[in-house]
Amino acid sequence: MTSEPTNPPRSPKASKAVWWKFFGPAFIISIGYFDPGNWATDLQAGSQYGYQLLWILSLSCLIGAFAQNLCAKLGLATGRNLAEHCRDNYPRWMSNTMFVSAVISMMATDLAEIIGVAVALHLLFGIDLLAGALITAVDVFLILLLNRWGYRYIEMVFLIVLATVSGIYIAEMFMSNPNYEAVAIDSVVPGDLILHDFNALFIAIGVIGATIMPHNLYLHSSLVMQRLKDNLAPAKTLYRWSVIDTNISLFVAWFINAAILIVAAAVFHPLFLESGEIVDSFQEAYKTLVPILSQGAGLIFAVALLCAGIASSTSATLAGQIVFEGFLNIKHINLFHLRIWTRLATMAPAVIAIMMNAPPVTILVWSQVVLSLQLPFAMIPLMRITDSEKLMGADYKNKFWIKLVMWPATILILLLNIFLILQCVGVVPS
Repeated sequence: MTSEPTNPPRSPKASKAVWWKFFGPAFIISIGYFDPGNWATDLQAGSQYGYQLLWILSLSCLIGAFAQNLCAKLGLATGRNLAEHCRDNYPRWMSNTMFVSAVISMMATDLAEIIGVAVALHLLFGIDLLAGALITAVDVFLILLLNRWGYRYIEMVFLIVLATVSGIYIAEMFMSNPNYEAVAIDSVVPGDLILHDFNALFIAIGVIGATIMPHNLYLHSSLVMQRLKDNLAPAKTLYRWSVIDTNISLFVAWFINAAILIVAAAVFHPLFLESGEIVDSFQEAYKTLVPILSQGAGLIFAVALLCAGIASSTSATLAGQIVFEGFLNIKHINLFHLRIWTRLATMAPAVIAIMMNAPPVTILVWSQVVLSLQLPFAMIPLMRITDSEKLMGADYKNKFWIKLVMWPATILILLLNIFLILQCVGVVPS
């Protein structure tokens, strides 16, 4: 840690804002908590294991809420985002490693969005998967339009998406008539399934990667700074409201995420118990929901998948701008060029996978495992930087209880990743 503390822009004449103006950044962040990658991991978890992995989802969202609040605090306390701090407070080789990891995580995320949107377009309009993947390139222009309007309009669009998907999946969950007692217990009581079932561990790590997405950490630390630039209120006031914004948004995201898994457990797990058949594709899920629940349930499934895919792709693009500007110390990056090249890079493996008839859900689950493997490269620097009184100041550095929660959580994720790698290479029997 070498750089001096950076004081965020503050003014004694901060404007008096109404409460709703403090909300917004977490709306954008929360979309990443139920993107197509989450759908894939939740679908497999619920179909094969019923409600047994719900506690992993709850734990992931809880850790994610803590991490996102730390990111918001970092941006508000220092006026600089996580990528900039990583660049300035670590040796060049280490910050470059973090940058490469962040790029890998964004590519894995984008891959999931491309596949998810392509499948949704196929389910809704019968568009070929390959054509659907190519159509996703048009979101470049959607993102440019939203950026032209400004962040406040982007936040409102994401709020609409959040509310829409929430309403959709509340209806879907009640239609599936789940075992509410099992849901309540398995959501909070840990099980030992992942200790003796390699596939359950693989899916659980995918759930972690799909939930606590590395690029969201970089993005959130930057989004909150817009409130400082707008001179909305002093940093301490902004942080108090940011905690409310984050916790409410991520609770809604957890509910949607859990609802997807619950629907899969209620509708698809009984089929697995009867025939051993796992519903592990979006197409199968859609076709199975229709006769068991209704045509409307299938339509709800596809529309929600499309909304989540487009919105999460947008947030990944915004994160890409933050990562490239922060790590490479470049300003006014051409977002259009960045998005085109990123899209081409991520579209290539998606197109190849589709042409090889690889199962979309399998691709998505693997992409989320890749995200989990990249997560420590963002969480460890986040913890070290927010632990530093020199960088954060005495009022904002992490309290002891935060360290007591977040360092074990970070180490747990790292150990799970290492355990999975050792199992994959055969060092530890699966």
